[in-house]
Amino acid sequence: MRIAVTGGSGFVGGALVDSLLDRGDEVWIITRSKDSVKKQRSGLQVVTWDELDQEPNKLAGVDAIVNLAGESINQRWTDKAKERILQSRLKAADRIAKFAGSLEQRPAVVINASGVSYYGTSETETFDETSEQRIMDFLSEVVDKWEAAADEIPTDRLVKLRVSLVLGRDGGAFPLMALPYRLFGGGRVGSGKQWVSWIHMEDMVRLILFCLDNDSVSGPINASSPDPVTNDQFGRAIGRAMGRPHWFPVPAVLMKTLLGELSVLLLEGQRVLPRKAQEHGFEFRYATVDQAMKELVG
Repeated sequence: MRIAVTGGSGFVGGALVDSLLDRGDEVWIITRSKDSVKKQRSGLQVVTWDELDQEPNKLAGVDAIVNLAGESINQRWTDKAKERILQSRLKAADRIAKFAGSLEQRPAVVINASGVSYYGTSETETFDETSEQRIMDFLSEVVDKWEAAADEIPTDRLVKLRVSLVLGRDGGAFPLMALPYRLFGGGRVGSGKQWVSWIHMEDMVRLILFCLDNDSVSGPINASSPDPVTNDQFGRAIGRAMGRPHWFPVPAVLMKTLLGELSVLLLEGQRVLPRKAQEHGFEFRYATVDQAMKELVG
């Protein structure tokens, strides 16, 4: 397949690009600057948005687009940061819509990243792809506008990949979450009752490939494991894998003081299940949090 990827040098995007190249696909990374793409491999091409604006036929005949572009949410949420987080996602979806619309043959599938924040937060409810949207905070507002922008992309099949916490050794949140346990200072955050919906990086990439290859998959699909756990259970799993204690609680007020509004990522959550992925036959390699932690801690 000929596949274009935005955000292809990021945490998830880099792993996806490697997997696509390993299986023999022709991969084009769409980026703002070619300097951001350090890795060079056979079958990998890089094109900037400006080049595509001038010559969209560079990607004529592209079979699929995977849009993972967006500024990191792991920063203090000042008003300016919020605007950057939102606009980076809306602009990427809009540029893809214009680019795909300019092609004589539109891509057969577009996979657009989204988030499980679509469902809002709750300590008591369980959500799947049939659950209603709830706009409760900044992230749920971002997801609402992000998915609306994706709806404008002209394609035969649009997949809205609602991503949960992606766990990987070499990036993302997990190394920071595991650090207190390495220092014998791990414990629950806040009440510990807030839900953590997560997915191992390997399953994250495998699910994207699954969506690319299966024409029956369209619309929203939750990129989350079948084993969501509470924050307290998540921390205990890290401790078990490392042979470290889970004993030092971090008060919610401290997280709010240190992180401001960003603390919602640690203090609130949602219990999300991957109903659609499993109904379509996707099998998780790391279906439980203990399986994931064992591999991540190594």
